[in-house]
This record gives sequence, structure tokens and C-alpha cells, in this order.
Amino acid sequence: MNAEYFRTLFRYHYWAWARVLDQVAKLSQDEYAGSRPLDYGSLRATLVHALSAESGYLARWDGKPVESPISEETVATVDALRDRWSGQQQKMDAFLADLTNEGTTREIKQVSARTGQESVTPLWVLMAQIVNHGTQHRSEVALTITQLGHSPGDLDITRYWREQR
Repeated sequence: MNAEYFRTLFRYHYWAWARVLDQVAKLSQDEYAGSRPLDYGSLRATLVHALSAESGYLARWDGKPVESPISEETVATVDALRDRWSGQQQKMDAFLADLTNEGTTREIKQVSARTGQESVTPLWVLMAQIVNHGTQHRSEVALTITQLGHSPGDLDITRYWREQR
């Protein structure tokens, strides 16, 4: 696997999240935290889920515990969420800076929080999981905030690529 591919994919991932979070920041606190027909019940809960999952994966890859759990209480406001997401991106950027092609094939042992079963998965599959998981929840959030009048606009990777050239 190609480490540079994953660095590019994660740069896109954070670019797209930044566009979404810029619009989330325009919402009222009630719109951010209020009940919505989303899997996790609100925009805030959906964003917390996406960020928490990413944080947990990275901690496992580094063989470390999650430093401080992310919850709706720890990121009660959009500003708190954005600060936490910025810190997560810095950690991921540091991880990706050291990633080698060979490192992408390293096997990661983990125990499912839902089933308690242990699994062994190549790092590249877990990295793809984060990006795909983020895309799912980013899309849900983008649709909801668009319905609230705050579209993040085009989130295509081709737009990101052209903007970066």
C-alpha cells in the first residue's frame, strides 16, 4: 500500500470536515445540540461519534489509551468540538508523517467494544474505515445543516485536489 495515498486521503478528509464544521459553527446551540432524526439523535451526538471513533482508532494504532474520552459533555459547544477536532487532526498528521508503505500493512489487534471479540486487521483497512466512516457521518451532517440553511457546498475529492494544486 502507498503511504502517500493515505496522507492525501486524510488531508482531503480533514478539508471536507473543515467545510462542514465551518457551517456547523453558524448554527445556534439549539440547532447543534437539539434532537434530529439522525442515528445518534442530534448533530452534536453524530459529530461526537465520528470524532470519538477516529480518536479511538488512532490511539489503538499507536498502542495507547484514548487520552480523554470525547462525549457530548466534553464538546458541549461547536467551539469545543472544533478545538478537539483540531487536536485530533494534529495527532493524525504526526502519525501520517511517519507512515511508510510497509507500515500500512502492519497488523493491528483490537477488541470490539460491541462484541468483545478480538480481531487482527491490516492498518490500511482501518485507515480506509476511518475515511469511509467519516464520509457517512459527514454526509448525514451535511444534509442536515443544508436543510437548516447552511450547506457546506461541494465536498468532492476532485474539488479538494484542484484547490490544492
